[in-house]
Amino acid sequence: MKRLGIAEALREGIRQEMARDERVFCIGEDIAIPGGWGGAFTVTLGLEKDFPDRMLNTPIAENGFMGIACGAAMMGLRPIADVQYSDFLFCAMDQVCNNVAKMRYMSGGKAKVPMVIRAPVGVTGRGSQHAQNMETFFMPLQGVRIACPATAYDALGILRTAVRSDDPIMIFEHKLLYGSKGARAESGAFDASSDIPDEDYTVPIGKAVVRKEGKDITIIGTLLMMHRALQAAEQLEKQGISAEVIDPRWLVPFDLETVRKSVRKTGAVMTVEESAKQGGIGAEIVATIVEEMSDDLKAPPIRLAAPNTVVPFAPPMEKFYIPQVEDIVDAAKKLLN
Repeated sequence: MKRLGIAEALREGIRQEMARDERVFCIGEDIAIPGGWGGAFTVTLGLEKDFPDRMLNTPIAENGFMGIACGAAMMGLRPIADVQYSDFLFCAMDQVCNNVAKMRYMSGGKAKVPMVIRAPVGVTGRGSQHAQNMETFFMPLQGVRIACPATAYDALGILRTAVRSDDPIMIFEHKLLYGSKGARAESGAFDASSDIPDEDYTVPIGKAVVRKEGKDITIIGTLLMMHRALQAAEQLEKQGISAEVIDPRWLVPFDLETVRKSVRKTGAVMTVEESAKQGGIGAEIVATIVEEMSDDLKAPPIRLAAPNTVVPFAPPMEKFYIPQVEDIVDAAKKLLN
């Protein structure tokens, strides 16, 4: 047992999977520069020393290296594609949406695409083009699975699951949860470290976890918002409100049964997300809850999200843009009243 942050856990998972399976390799921008940072957020730091032939640095060409990874996966390798910022996935949309996601279906299962796409998300003082929560854009895309690990334990388990899957899996990681140190330490970072067992383990695809049990209201949040939901739940507890907090861990497939069980108990549900409210994660989750669980609801669900604007740059505006703990507390009380 050892305690690791998310960046450290992902690095350990990649190292273990590359040692376990010689078909696994990493590809991306600046992921294996001697003396460098190990990608944008230290996840691949030092791995080029252990696997010099399987850590592939690329030019700034996301569509190009995503196509290389897709082709390699179809030929039997298991690539892990590192995207410096999730926003840059827009540059690779053709490969991801038309090739990675569809080749297994279009070939009748003869061609598999066992690849992992890792990408950091979240608002961290870098402006509109380095701050978007891109998982929202890929939820409607059929043919890929989407994971959002909020703890180091889950990050390592999901990474192992993804590398060993025969389907493409996108892992979105929040910059403020990495726990990176030194030159890549993030202002406002949240401690998402976990005790990591020595034995091999994986996180089941499509299985959520209840982070805190409660009886009055269900709060659903991923990544940084899950941690803020837990903080809000502590404050609500002091005010006599028992909140249940669910961490989906996987957005596609989504664990509706865990949510259903919670909603039957509480009768009140709210979603919390960092991306804009329009067309967001909460829109899909709440729509499904209303369709399938309306008889269990005591009040209409609430979606707490960012405003429908471009992500701002100024720190005071960033704080206004992202749901804060007090916003979650206020929304929960409003729902129950």
